[in-house]
Amino acid sequence: MKDKKRRNGGGRFSILAEGAEKETRKAMEKAKASVRAFVERPFHIVKNLFRHRKVRDRGLAKNGHQLYVLFGLANVVIGARTPAAA
Repeated sequence: MKDKKRRNGGGRFSILAEGAEKETRKAMEKAKASVRAFVERPFHIVKNLFRHRKVRDRGLAKNGHQLYVLFGLANVVIGARTPAAA
């Protein structure tokens, strides 16, 4: 039954009546999704572009420093991919 609802486009908002509450909840969910997408982008780059899938047994300090460098480089990659504002 749940799969059928998903395929037909039904969701958590389809049971709410049209009105201000439904629009407010949709706006809140959209805001959360945009923040989630903004935050997950560096993790995607570190995992897929730099192939850092698991923590090596090198000590906590070395692992932490490696992650700082990888996320710094991810910020550089994101900055290089976005066009400069004129």
